[in-house]
Amino acid sequence: MDEQARRLLMIAIFGIVAGWLAGMLVGHPKGGFIGSMIAGLIGSVVGAFILQALNMPINLGNAIVNNLVQAVIGAAVVLLVARIFL
Repeated sequence: MDEQARRLLMIAIFGIVAGWLAGMLVGHPKGGFIGSMIAGLIGSVVGAFILQALNMPINLGNAIVNNLVQAVIGAAVVLLVARIFL
């Protein structure tokens, strides 16, 4: 497996886990667990964008933990916005 495919796989795994964690924090959407996983996949990108735009890097000492926290923040934002519009 090349580097690009490995990165995409890790982003997907982080997104799914982040969606589940964000669903536990703010409540699962109408789509239930599947909706939370989709929100997590979208949220991992949203979290990176929000934190970069606000110039708020996360440095918890471990790159995996940093990425997971960033993805959970993004997934929580996506779930809250989805709750408003759905």
